[in-house]
Amino acid sequence: MTSNRLRFLRLLHPTPGRSLSVRMMAAGFAITALFVVLALAAPLLQSWGWLQDPMVSLTNPLHDPPSATHWFGTSRQGYDVFSRTVFGARAALRVVVLATIMSVLVGVPLGMVSGYLGGRLDRILLFLMDAVYTLPGLLLSVTLAFIVGRGVLNAAIALSIAYVPQYYRVVRNHTVSVKTELFIEAARATGASTWRVLSRYLFANVIQSVPVLFTLNAADAALVLGSLGFLGLGLPDQTPEWGLDLRQALDALPTGIWWTALFPGLALTLLVVGLSLLGEGLNEVINPLLRRENWDQ
Repeated sequence: MTSNRLRFLRLLHPTPGRSLSVRMMAAGFAITALFVVLALAAPLLQSWGWLQDPMVSLTNPLHDPPSATHWFGTSRQGYDVFSRTVFGARAALRVVVLATIMSVLVGVPLGMVSGYLGGRLDRILLFLMDAVYTLPGLLLSVTLAFIVGRGVLNAAIALSIAYVPQYYRVVRNHTVSVKTELFIEAARATGASTWRVLSRYLFANVIQSVPVLFTLNAADAALVLGSLGFLGLGLPDQTPEWGLDLRQALDALPTGIWWTALFPGLALTLLVVGLSLLGEGLNEVINPLLRRENWDQ
């Protein structure tokens, strides 16, 4: 009882280390939420006339600097940079969320089944996942994107395959450590099926680290998607996508047209920073070992 009361008091009065983690998580959440709101509201803002059609080229003015009419200026192709930046957030979040969800849906069940059943299946899956994990994520995504082609779903598939081994390894290791606990043995003794043990008893205990990994992978996926777009392997041409816009702005930089590269690059950087702060802060808040270290300081 005393130990639980002390733990509760420490939650009410966080240490400086824990307070910093909370601030990191709050800042990351605020930045990420801003992009989510912009992405969801983009079609509505366009219908109100606040955004131009990001895929329609304006005949005039071309490569105009930022002004009251075009907040982020226009590109050499005649696009409104502000509209493409906002709709680029919509495209990025669609691919990133889809890719991370797909990797979770594949990696988590495989990790649970592999860790719980063990044996030959575990050895085969562990070998395959380790083989994929040793490959550089960007190189693997570029290769897969070249094979499957361009598009939202194809880009998500190319990204998700690179992240499946991470979820598999984390969940498998937790499953191996948890399956020897007494409550699992008790469930087996009462005749619980493998499916019941996995879904009712193991899942809640091994899923705790997945939200942290989800946000960190989302940050990495946004960066990799930008790289694919820059290489011309992401979304189709004319689609508002930050990496593609950076590629098109590359030739304009020597002529002094800096705004076409600044704003998409800044948006990509902010989204990656926001997701990274959210993931790191969340990790320190919910990770028992890090939390104990903060309490002991």
